[in-house]
Amino acid sequence: MKALVVDDDMVLADLVAFTLRKEGFQVVQAQDGEGALQRWMEEKPDIVILDVNLPKTVPLTDGFTVLQRIREKAETPVILLTVRGEEDDIVKGLKIGADDYIVKPFSPRQFIARVQSVLRRSQRGPETSRLKVGALALDTERREARIQDGLPISLTDLENRFLEYMMLHAGHILTIRDLIAYIWGPGGGDRDMLRQLVRRLRVKIEPDPSQPIFIETIPGKGYGLKCIESLEDADPSN
Repeated sequence: MKALVVDDDMVLADLVAFTLRKEGFQVVQAQDGEGALQRWMEEKPDIVILDVNLPKTVPLTDGFTVLQRIREKAETPVILLTVRGEEDDIVKGLKIGADDYIVKPFSPRQFIARVQSVLRRSQRGPETSRLKVGALALDTERREARIQDGLPISLTDLENRFLEYMMLHAGHILTIRDLIAYIWGPGGGDRDMLRQLVRRLRVKIEPDPSQPIFIETIPGKGYGLKCIESLEDADPSN
């Protein structure tokens, strides 16, 4: 896999490149918008890590413009790096076509998890945007869950994101820290926000939210998704 890292902060860019290389990526780098587009066209990377705040070089004034130019020609996965906390900037990037965003500073572990998640989503065609773990199914494109043969259950973006992550790691314990980092990014969420998100999702998908059978709380650690093959055979006490 090949990654293009675009950032004029060479210390951060080298750290990101080092982290990616440790995971087996081939890494190419650029420091401004013009260089980014040139390397993107020449190298054809599998993913682009793009800083929003780039040196102003007409006509490419920032990362948003670079992203627009990429989206005019291809669907290469793009993760935006930003120090901005304003919701408007995040929404703008996602509307233009960013696949994800990460707010600086961030941990290497969280960064790699987000990269791998974006790559998994990009490699799934429309027919594989549907996940299934036992009786629980999720259509990530439509943001709809379904229990056995029941009616589709509409999810919010955060609920869809949380449930997708849980289903991709079904049977494993996901820590509170990792879940917060994946869903909101550093500084973007907390334990209470995660608890509220889980509570809302349980109301939607659990037959009895007070005795959940799908989303399991692991005291002192985090949450896990249980594979329940049939509601008739489910036992909340197990």
